[in-house]
Amino acid sequence: MTKKQIESTCEELVLPIVERRGFELVDVEYLKEGANYYLRVYADKEGGITIDDCVEISRELSPMLDAYEEEIKDPYILEVSSPGLLRPLKKDKDFARNIGKMLEIKLFKPLESSGDKEFEAELKQYDAKTITVLLENDEETVIDRNNLALIRLAFEW
Repeated sequence: MTKKQIESTCEELVLPIVERRGFELVDVEYLKEGANYYLRVYADKEGGITIDDCVEISRELSPMLDAYEEEIKDPYILEVSSPGLLRPLKKDKDFARNIGKMLEIKLFKPLESSGDKEFEAELKQYDAKTITVLLENDEETVIDRNNLALIRLAFEW
């Protein structure tokens, strides 16, 4: 299986588990870090997900994934966790939840108007291919979602 197929299969398996508990499936990722592969499931709920919630999801999901042992060639570590406060926005529901909020944005290619690749801006709207943000100089600009290297909530510490 490819990386995308592994993520898709895991998402199909874990989604009913998460929804049955009234949680939200935020993301699934399969990646290699150092010598190890990780299959990460990020879930959340109102008020935040607990360690016990993560353990329950993991216990139910793990035997289901074992059925794919032949297809997933490399051994991996399954991690179920909260996405955290600094999670990137990836899906439409992430963008919808953050309309009107300040975001930290990093681009692959700089903005034509300013040459900036890293900045904060208010999310005004989005569609399948673009986001519209209000920059600090009160200029609205449209950014191609393929140009987003990172986009997440901006926090003042």
